[in-house]
Amino acid sequence: MIRAVEGLVAELRRIGVPISVSESIDAVDGLQHVDLADRGAVKAALGCALVKSSDHDGAFDAVFDIYFSLTSAPDAVGAEEGEGSPEGGRAGAGAGAGGSLDDVDDAMLKELVLRALRRDDEPLRRQLSRLLVTRHAGFTPGRAVAGTYYLYRTMKAVDPDALRLALLAEERASAGPLGDVAQRLLSEDVDRRIRGLEHDVEAEIRRRLVADRGADAVARTLRTPLPEDIDFLTASAAQVSAIRQVVRPMARKLASRLAQKRRRHRRGGLDFRRTVRRSLSTGGTPVLMVFRRPRPSKPQLVVLADISGSVATFAAFTLQLTFALRSEFSKVRVFVFVDGLDEVTRILEESEDVAAATSRINSEGHGVWLDGRSDYGNAFETFWQEHGRQLSHRTTVLVLGDARSNYHAPRREALRHVQERVREVFWLNPEPEAAWNSGDSVIGQYAPYCDAVIECRTVRQLREFVEQLE
Repeated sequence: MIRAVEGLVAELRRIGVPISVSESIDAVDGLQHVDLADRGAVKAALGCALVKSSDHDGAFDAVFDIYFSLTSAPDAVGAEEGEGSPEGGRAGAGAGAGGSLDDVDDAMLKELVLRALRRDDEPLRRQLSRLLVTRHAGFTPGRAVAGTYYLYRTMKAVDPDALRLALLAEERASAGPLGDVAQRLLSEDVDRRIRGLEHDVEAEIRRRLVADRGADAVARTLRTPLPEDIDFLTASAAQVSAIRQVVRPMARKLASRLAQKRRRHRRGGLDFRRTVRRSLSTGGTPVLMVFRRPRPSKPQLVVLADISGSVATFAAFTLQLTFALRSEFSKVRVFVFVDGLDEVTRILEESEDVAAATSRINSEGHGVWLDGRSDYGNAFETFWQEHGRQLSHRTTVLVLGDARSNYHAPRREALRHVQERVREVFWLNPEPEAAWNSGDSVIGQYAPYCDAVIECRTVRQLREFVEQLE
């Protein structure tokens, strides 16, 4: 058990979950107060000690399943949760006179899966999942894979789409006429059952991989980054959804933190009159300084975001975060560009969320002038000519983009004029720094006119930058 906890902690640290030595000790101590035979209780005890953010729940669940996987024999289909249980009796009754699931054909197996889903019978569903993996996954011992292919083969044989349609048809027929809300709730409940089946199949595949190659080897194969460490430019659709769930609550936390930082670190100027008056009690020596009440001024923020296809995901999340922090700035203006430049501040204000704003920006063709290929030089020149006079020493300019300008003229003088009028210019680049100034990247020509050029490939890096803003 101790070895499993050590492996769990080590793997969580490798993927970025912060765990201190005292927290790992607390996790082991907590196991003294739970039934070690109760896997759910063990998981809850370890989770309470090791996981401090809901953003890390998914990573903890995956790693826990590896190091605390069930260790029964893979092919013992009737040995657990089947034999001697009411669920096992029902399965056996449908399987044949011998009561064994091994003899059922594929058509009968699908019918049994549908029956388990219809009844929402978790023990029977787990039992059938083991048989499905045995029959359809094509498991190969010793093969160093993550198990995704095994999951794909198994679920393809099950045909979850067909199961979903069959369940929906049965539920609707038995429930009779339903309103829109009831229809939606019914659909969500059916989707939950299908996901439960897929989770059971995935857990069974993972268990067999651990039994075959060991927990550490499987952990290395299945290692995935936390949502805040996923690269914006290479994120899949599922990973983009995970990032979105992280960014939403993070904006509120950062807004509160910035407000506290501004109040704590800024103070008013010296109040000379009150200082002299207080010094009378110390013989005219100003031992204690008296300062005026701080009245920190909020800066203005101007965002210039490249929304071309290569960096669109990065721009969307950065806009979502910065616009959510607009209460910490006296004014926020947002401009988007590809080869042209348009202000979209009003669109962001009128939209329910950044996703809706992004859809509207794309449908209305904002930021596009000629061929729709990135032209940073024209965008900066347009911004300076049309909006340069509105900039002041209280303005902070934030440029979002990879500086890949398709070999157009960079026109860096426009950015130099902007820097001369504003307080600060920051450039967030979603590409790895090793790729800067390669190919059509001209970030090196713009860097002298920026206060900082920052690699910003992940939510973690984006959060670190925002926390430094004042």
